Amino acid sequence: MPGIVLATESSLITPNVQTNGAHIREMMADARAEGAQIVHFPEGALSGYAKSEVLAWQGVDWELVRSEIGLIVETAKTLGLWVVLGCNHPLSAPNLPHNSLYVISDTGELVNRYDKRLCSHTEINAWYSPGTSPVVIGVDGCRFGLALCIEAQFPEVFMEYGRLGADAVLLSAYTQDPVFHVLAQAHAAASNLWVSVSTPAQCTTSLPVAVFAPDGSLAGRGASAGVPSFITTVLDRDDERYGIALKKARPWRVLARKGDIYSLCRVEDERSKNRRAL
Repeated sequence: MPGIVLATESSLITPNVQTNGAHIREMMADARAEGAQIVHFPEGALSGYAKSEVLAWQGVDWELVRSEIGLIVETAKTLGLWVVLGCNHPLSAPNLPHNSLYVISDTGELVNRYDKRLCSHTEINAWYSPGTSPVVIGVDGCRFGLALCIEAQFPEVFMEYGRLGADAVLLSAYTQDPVFHVLAQAHAAASNLWVSVSTPAQCTTSLPVAVFAPDGSLAGRGASAGVPSFITTVLDRDDERYGIALKKARPWRVLARKGDIYSLCRVEDERSKNRRAL
């Protein structure tokens, strides 16, 4: 994998979908001008998030949402830019929508969608239908897994993406809780992945955007300013700083989790069996 440039975005989310769409397209252009090949937006970046910008599904103009996605798709093609975009996805009535991440290619195609699987208690009871499948996308030789907000609380999500061969996980969230950085850093170190945390501008005073490297170190962090911004990070498997994490720790942990390396070394010893002996 040659180095790929990721832009982790902190867009301002408003109740107005057209305002959000225009803002997203402007940030896409700015990120591309800084060399980004893929941009990562927060949860609900276009549609707004339930309980915040969306107060009732009956008030959502889904045709307008689709129209704005179409404009973002066209912009992605024009810029030659991959986009991971937070947006609610409607289902057939009476089913509740998904909380989703749309994946748009640099050729202007809607190539995939990740639907949040591990929803909160409130989400699952009043707002969203859960998704069913992990999603891994390939961009210029780099593999990205996708996750949303409270899924940061579940190590198995990141371990699963590690098993699926992801190099990085793009975590989009709408939260101000600083523990999300702690969790993301821990998952990056434990699963030897890059983890990008994208949050809305209004959340960045407490939880700015950040990227954690496969050794758990901080690869980049945005300003705690409460205004729209983004950071760019080069993800490169050949970066010597992450040689131990990627070329030694990660393959060793794959073997360790299978357990064979331990079962072959176990011994029959009475002093091992007797756990009350000194």
